[in-house]
Amino acid sequence: MTGDLLPDKPRRRRKPWAAPVSAGLAAAAASVLAASVEWEIPPAAKIGVTLGAAVLVGLTTWATTEARDTRRRAPLEPGVFAPEQWPPVPEHFTGRAEALAELREVFAARRRSSDLAPPLVVSVYGRGGVGKSALMARFGQEVADRYPDGRLYADLRGGVDAPVRPEEVLIGFLRALDVRLTTDPGGLEELRRLWLTWTRGRRILIGLDNAHDAAQVEPLIPAEPGCAVLVTSRAPLFLNGTYDTRLGEFSEPQGVELLARLAGGARIVDDLEAAKEVVRLCDYLPLAINICGGRLATREQWTMREMANRLADRRRRLDQLEVAPTVDKSVRASVQLSYDDCTGVQRRLLRLLSALHSPDVPGWVAGELLDVSGLDGADQLEALMDAQLAECSGTDQTGSMRYRLHDLVRVFAAELAGEDEEDRVTAAIERVLHAYRRRAEEAAQNRWPQDWSRGGRQSSAGGQGRAGDWLNAERLSLIAMIHQAHQLRLWELTWGLARAFCSLCHSLRAYWADWAAVAELGTRAAAATGDRRSLAIALLDAASVHGGMGLRDRGLEEAEGALAIFTDLGESWWAARVMRTIGMTLFSDGHLDRAQDFLIGAITAFKGEEDLWWMARTQRNLAEMRMAERRPEEARELLEDALEIFKRDGNRYSEAQTLRVYGEVLAAQARGELRAGDHRRAAELFTRAGYSLDRASEMFRQRGELWEEARCLRAAGEVGDPDNGLRELDYVRRADDILAALGDSWGVARNAVSAGRALARLGRLEESERELRRAVREFEELEDRWWMAESLRYLGEAHLNGGGHGAAVEPLARARDIYRSLGNEAGMRRTLELLRRAAPSDEREP
Repeated sequence: MTGDLLPDKPRRRRKPWAAPVSAGLAAAAASVLAASVEWEIPPAAKIGVTLGAAVLVGLTTWATTEARDTRRRAPLEPGVFAPEQWPPVPEHFTGRAEALAELREVFAARRRSSDLAPPLVVSVYGRGGVGKSALMARFGQEVADRYPDGRLYADLRGGVDAPVRPEEVLIGFLRALDVRLTTDPGGLEELRRLWLTWTRGRRILIGLDNAHDAAQVEPLIPAEPGCAVLVTSRAPLFLNGTYDTRLGEFSEPQGVELLARLAGGARIVDDLEAAKEVVRLCDYLPLAINICGGRLATREQWTMREMANRLADRRRRLDQLEVAPTVDKSVRASVQLSYDDCTGVQRRLLRLLSALHSPDVPGWVAGELLDVSGLDGADQLEALMDAQLAECSGTDQTGSMRYRLHDLVRVFAAELAGEDEEDRVTAAIERVLHAYRRRAEEAAQNRWPQDWSRGGRQSSAGGQGRAGDWLNAERLSLIAMIHQAHQLRLWELTWGLARAFCSLCHSLRAYWADWAAVAELGTRAAAATGDRRSLAIALLDAASVHGGMGLRDRGLEEAEGALAIFTDLGESWWAARVMRTIGMTLFSDGHLDRAQDFLIGAITAFKGEEDLWWMARTQRNLAEMRMAERRPEEARELLEDALEIFKRDGNRYSEAQTLRVYGEVLAAQARGELRAGDHRRAAELFTRAGYSLDRASEMFRQRGELWEEARCLRAAGEVGDPDNGLRELDYVRRADDILAALGDSWGVARNAVSAGRALARLGRLEESERELRRAVREFEELEDRWWMAESLRYLGEAHLNGGGHGAAVEPLARARDIYRSLGNEAGMRRTLELLRRAAPSDEREP
């Protein structure tokens, strides 16, 4: 499903953070041990298990203290975080012995160099159609074994007149390395820092194909000497420290050899001179030779001389025409010759493929374009492949083959688009858009069914995983389709595609910049449809992403607009959804009284709609607010009811989230019992809190949900058990490693609060003050005034508990002023109590 909204939620990233994630293997084993024990065992046994786990974690902490700051990562285990994105080598790859030998020597020299050298970056440039991509694919496969941590690849060409931005590439690469970007990572600078963090100590081969300029490539180069980057481009990029090599046209023997591989050696033997003429007429360009050879392979009755004569005639015609300089005459002649010999259906498919703005497509798209079955469409696409007019761009995360047109072939086909009636082209594109919408909605409903209907059907973990893979594979294509639908003024399709995309991003907490841009398009499209219900749903989607990015005022305005529409339409379920969003936004800003009205209203509405999942989830949110108000008994009752619902329905993700909050509540009750002097009851509650948090952490760990796991670790570090101070500090530090590596600057700031409180409990007041003041600075930069006040209050409390009454006054006074400006009465009351304690005895009220 999706992570909860505020208050424990990241804001827009302002300051970059980068650190590796700690391994913590023995600690994980301890958590598994604790999590495997059911509630029904006797209290003494529970305490024994907890102590055993604590010893194990303590030993691990002692043994790994020095390793925490180790610079290099260990090599990845087989199959772990080792993506394989490298494109396939063309079946008829030939020649290039000298170029391959040159690349081998460059890579061999690097292996002999110092580990302190910068990463190897090799740039292969040359004219379009010269075979740069094929060379990169071939050499990358040859050296793949030297890079056990993965082979990453990106085609930087992008769609029509839309080069891929480096931010998009970095997000794709980070997710390929299994970095779950559950928070908005910010802009290019922040993503770059994350990239440097996650490539540290790794040996990764990176392929960047069809680069436009150096600015597109520079942010994608890691700093790790064990990595290597292969770049292809039309012109030299002049990057610092890059080995640049120009790839020229084929020699005559190389061209004849390629022609022989495609058309058959017997034809070459029968008429070698004609074969040489074909190679010359192709300007020795591999792309043109490939196309001619592909046509000969499918036309066995053609002689080599016939091909040469046809090609020469085509070139003579081009010499007499004014043609666009975008495509070389040699390529244009070979494409035109092959195009003329295609069937009408194949020609139409080529033209329609060029009309799509997507950088590449899965095979089923051909069937939709032609309005035939998927199998028939695939057959026609394969025919274009045989004719070398289309090419395979690799296998995506779902295991599907993807196809694209070489950019020169695309330009040629686009020039012929006028042969089709505009209405027929638009109808073909609409069929593709409808098909994408069906697939996107299916993936979104599998990932997060509760976002689509009351009591949404249960989705398996496997189905949720496949939905995530689908979005990762189709993201760029889906965004291109949404923009194309918007350009065609297909408002209903634009909104439907945007709705599914936003739901997927929300459930995965991923692709924040794309999510925000698509939400904006969806809102405009929904408004253009005149359908107020669609507009309200789009406004809710926009409110979710803007709230998650820290744009709370904008998000609140959008949510309030959605609530007004849903209320007017009598859409009570959707109105409840919006009420929850508004309530959590207000909670984030510290407006607890107003927030509780919306949350209680949402719970009542969900109960009336018989949607127990959303009711339970909102109860968990209200419980978090009751905790902030120091009302743990009420919070516990809300959570136990929610847990029963999630367990009964098999909602493991929601159960784990609720177990985390439940552990926090039990810890708060334990601290209350400790203050009251009931040490036995406190020990029992501390034990149960630890079990709850360990279970939640393990459930998230098994799903690979790093951000949620970090929240559990942070909560475990805030339990406040006086017998486990060092262990709790280690939990906080482990959480900090994860959050920093995920680029969650709000989470890091929030974690600094936990670290400060843990250090204060250990009596390490100087370190505690340093952490808490860091949190204040970070929250101020993030414009989160409520957590600024919380951090200041905890700082004042730490000074008070350490005997520093005078030092406590300044932070407490600042906290009081902030709470007052927010109208946060609960925060005001607690701060005033602390200020009274801080006042000299003769100034205190009687």
